[in-house]
Amino acid sequence: MSAASLVRGFEVVIGLETHAQLSTVSKIFSGAPTAFGAAPNTQACAVDLALPGTLPVLNRGAVERAIRFGLAVGAKVAPLSIFARKNYFYPDLPKGYQISQYEIPVVQGGLVEFALDGARHLVRLTRAHLEEDAGKSLHEDFHGLTGIDLNRAGTPLLEIVTEPDMRSAAEAVEYARALHALVVWLGICDGNMQEGSFRCDANVSVRRPGEPLGTRREIKNLNSFRFLQQAIDAEVQWQIDRVEDGLAIEQATVLFDPDTGETRAMRTKEDAHDYRYFPDPDLPPLVIEPAWIERVRAAMPELPAAMAARLRHVDGLPADAAALMTQSQPFARYYEAVRDGCGQPRLAANWLMGEVSKRLNAQGLGIEDAPLAPARLAALICRVADGTVSNSGARQVFDALWQGEVDDVDAAIAARGLKQIDDSAALEAIVDEVLARNEKSVAEFRAGKDKAFNALVGQVMKASHGKANPAQAGELLRRKLA
Repeated sequence: MSAASLVRGFEVVIGLETHAQLSTVSKIFSGAPTAFGAAPNTQACAVDLALPGTLPVLNRGAVERAIRFGLAVGAKVAPLSIFARKNYFYPDLPKGYQISQYEIPVVQGGLVEFALDGARHLVRLTRAHLEEDAGKSLHEDFHGLTGIDLNRAGTPLLEIVTEPDMRSAAEAVEYARALHALVVWLGICDGNMQEGSFRCDANVSVRRPGEPLGTRREIKNLNSFRFLQQAIDAEVQWQIDRVEDGLAIEQATVLFDPDTGETRAMRTKEDAHDYRYFPDPDLPPLVIEPAWIERVRAAMPELPAAMAARLRHVDGLPADAAALMTQSQPFARYYEAVRDGCGQPRLAANWLMGEVSKRLNAQGLGIEDAPLAPARLAALICRVADGTVSNSGARQVFDALWQGEVDDVDAAIAARGLKQIDDSAALEAIVDEVLARNEKSVAEFRAGKDKAFNALVGQVMKASHGKANPAQAGELLRRKLA
């Protein structure tokens, strides 16, 4: 749980409900495809349309993804869980109910950890349950009418519900980022927020310190971290204004309007009893035997926290570098390929945090789209490590490699004349010449001015056109100045 931070004298209380679309190729209770972007109503079969005589059949892959998530967050995976009918009437819900889990969810409890402002935060999970998505109502370009697209109807979701442990919009966003990174790392969700694969509902209330929890309002369908932050901040200010004016807050479902930066009520919020949950008679209880859980556990990837710890202890990376290397599976694989190719963990991490990340960010690319293969970057780092090329020269070669101008690192170094001087006699002659031309700097250094030494190293680098090895030049200068 998080320590309270007050806003205008009020404590903010936040819980999140996150819908992660599971990465199965077919829907949770039918064989219809789940691919995004198909023409409306072309991926809805008889089961999704709730035609008479159809029966749901549970997708085993969806269950295994739920188990994987439960294991990752240290939750209990229920040996027996129940599917229920959540009854409500809306045009994009063909059956008049949604198949979900209520009293006994498949994943129970668990923790998600994240860091904010250098502090460690833990958010408790209440549950994660399997359910089907509804269709989509389209209100635009229909001349005042509403269109219904049932392609999403039956898409498998894992709804992940937290305890009300967060105390600011910033905490909620960092939790959502950590959860997003985890489900993508596990391969259970593609995390595409623009396509609706990962979306959050925020339950927000305010109270004076020490008072009981206030009345919550739920902000629905936030599909970006920026909107999540803005929506919570706007809702908090609205609720505080209302309480300060002596007005009551009514439990409600609200929407966030990014254009106005305001939340607006959509409908009075229902409680669980309003949905008249009851066990779905068409679906037997979901039984998950220990052997099934162990098979899923054995196939799971190393978790990011465990991998970051390994990189700190085995590779000797600082905590911030280890965290960045494990930001995603593709990034971690790229780092390990570079490290294994050059045998220089810290140099590999430094190049990924520096030049590689700078270019990825500038071009809006993910590491999986980087035009530079790990083997080539590893070859370049080897030449930095063995003194063949300076850091500044290596950056020139890196640019050429990234832009596809060259393929071979050694040939690029040679063609650009960037190979550092490895002839000790030649370097000594340059140092002697610099010392002879810079008597003032020599005198200042011998008088105790350390900056004069750096100036002399700079002169050696200039005289050698950047080809001198700075470490060798410095060592030789100190020997001659002793």
